[in-house]
Amino acid sequence: MDTDATRMCELLVGLPAVTILGVEDRSPTVPLRVEIETRLELPVACASCGTMASVKDRPRVALVDLPAFGRPTRLMWRKRRWACLAVGCAVGSWTELAPKIAASRLLLTDRAGRWVTWQVGKHGRTVSEVAAELGCDWHTVNDATIAYGSALVDDPARIGEVTALGLDETLFTRIGRWRTKQWSTSIVDVRKGQLLDVVEGRDAAPACRWLEKQGPAWCGRIRYGTLDMSGPYRKVFDTMLPDVTQVVDPFHLVKLGGQKLDDVRRRVNQEIVGHRGRKDDPLYRARKLLVMAHERLDEHAAGKLTGLLAAGDPHGEVTTAWHAN
Repeated sequence: MDTDATRMCELLVGLPAVTILGVEDRSPTVPLRVEIETRLELPVACASCGTMASVKDRPRVALVDLPAFGRPTRLMWRKRRWACLAVGCAVGSWTELAPKIAASRLLLTDRAGRWVTWQVGKHGRTVSEVAAELGCDWHTVNDATIAYGSALVDDPARIGEVTALGLDETLFTRIGRWRTKQWSTSIVDVRKGQLLDVVEGRDAAPACRWLEKQGPAWCGRIRYGTLDMSGPYRKVFDTMLPDVTQVVDPFHLVKLGGQKLDDVRRRVNQEIVGHRGRKDDPLYRARKLLVMAHERLDEHAAGKLTGLLAAGDPHGEVTTAWHAN
């Protein structure tokens, strides 16, 4: 059992090769401050010329750490800034780095950065909520989440080998005074049911650039491509994956058939009565029955649909489209 006070503090802090210089506890309402420094391994030489370096200064860098004993905590890192003693050296000076303590240019410790990324990404907590728990600024947590999260998203092993690729458009948001639609394209591994990435827009260019980034070897493993029959996505497969078998999923196939049937109904109604559908027009009254499968119609509904088609579809165009659909 350790009885040395400094060693016990080092064990509680739990950082490798770190010496505890002191603990500052002003009041229960102020974050707990733990001053640390890395254990120095002499000698330290310049990476450029190999000359021995000296400590130029030791500024205190405040890092947001995980809460300790239910209180927000700050690590005050006495970070050494080294200076090369060689005259005319191009390096001049540099600051020590310790990725296990904190990543460069982030205000959170490494363990705190990983924790906030897990909280926001895995558990769906808001950045504001996590920042309030740590007692720090919103941007501090958001910057760390982007830095650690981007490394996870950009990891090639996250995607793996894909043999069936799917593309689908999604209405992302409406912006501006006129509620202009902004679309995105979801790229999915169909076999695993895994969302691989989301690119801006619903045209072919962003999806083509994404596939080009994956490389020809990755694209060469794809055997099937699912799409929603839209022109841009067919262009993606024709351009980047010409050898894949293109497949249309049942949802979009039924949707496309329903749209074509509706187009025929509107055209015939315009030709017969000279105006768009109104509540007394037979084809307009039949619009909801037409989208139902024949086997789902009971005797009453089937009879009603037959009568409406006979009254509003003299040439049988809508009836033919309905049976084909």
